[in-house]
Amino acid sequence: MAYSDIPMEPGALIGAHSLPEDLYRAGLAYATGTGTEVNLVEAHKWFNLAAARGHDEAKIQRQDMAEMLSSDDVKLALQAARAWLKLAH
Repeated sequence: MAYSDIPMEPGALIGAHSLPEDLYRAGLAYATGTGTEVNLVEAHKWFNLAAARGHDEAKIQRQDMAEMLSSDDVKLALQAARAWLKLAH
């Protein structure tokens, strides 16, 4: 799993124009507990959003998260990503 030592606030990434790198960093924050609690469902959500915008490393991290989660948790992450997209647009 990737590691980020750059503090960030994942909740600050609200909006349709968020860059893939910002979405990826939110995934890292949730995956590692940097600036927030570890939450692998949230990490998958943010990696999925970054991957959808073309971030190659996010695609790898999303798969890593999926392998650590139950199928129900992956479904929750996917639903959360779709909900974020609706709110962002």
